[in-house]
Amino acid sequence: MIHVRDLTKHYSDLKLGQVHALEGISFDAGAGQVVGLLGPNGAGKTTALRILSTMLRPTSGVVTVNGYDVVTQAAQVRRQIGVVSAGTAIYDRMTAWELVEHFGRLHGMQREPLRQRMESLFDRLQMQPFRDVLGAKMSTGMKQKVSIARALVHDPPVLIFDEATSGLDVLVARALLNAIAELRDQGKCIVFSTHIMREAERLCDRIAIIHRGRILAAGTLQSLRQTYDEQDLEELFFGLIA
Repeated sequence: MIHVRDLTKHYSDLKLGQVHALEGISFDAGAGQVVGLLGPNGAGKTTALRILSTMLRPTSGVVTVNGYDVVTQAAQVRRQIGVVSAGTAIYDRMTAWELVEHFGRLHGMQREPLRQRMESLFDRLQMQPFRDVLGAKMSTGMKQKVSIARALVHDPPVLIFDEATSGLDVLVARALLNAIAELRDQGKCIVFSTHIMREAERLCDRIAIIHRGRILAAGTLQSLRQTYDEQDLEELFFGLIA
């Protein structure tokens, strides 16, 4: 579903000069898989995911999502994906229901199928109690649930979670991780970036460890432990980036 080959992203900064955010990374993600991008802040995870979601253009390399090229077929790619990131903006003057409905209509969904889909999502994410609450009055957990619902409303085959648990309390974060696991079991292709080792251990079928724009190691958690003779993922991680 997702194929990334030799992806680079360079840009100019007035203070730093030429910045190499990504340096030739490659990875794949298939249906029914969670692929984790694991790395510290500034490693290049968010840059990679913004390219996957067509928000940034790569400097070079090839990226396809469900067969569509992120540069030449960006509109088709956006129909294939749902994106959830930390601190996703919520419109203050729209209720939870209005906002998710708005995004469903943007994806071309007809009114009755959209209503049925939203009822199902609001039930599954336990959003019915605050469906009429304005964005300005939502808690952080409510906002994150709305972000998830608007990412799922058009039932995309590919989902991107960019440090989506950042800033959430432990109960909301746990519910989000459970939801991601359920989506994987439903056959969704999921890319999940984090710098929290326990999240990666719990969710990810495959892991790519990124540092300074390069993938230092990639594989299943079991294969990485065997290759580097280290059972503790955190120790393995620090051993690679040190």
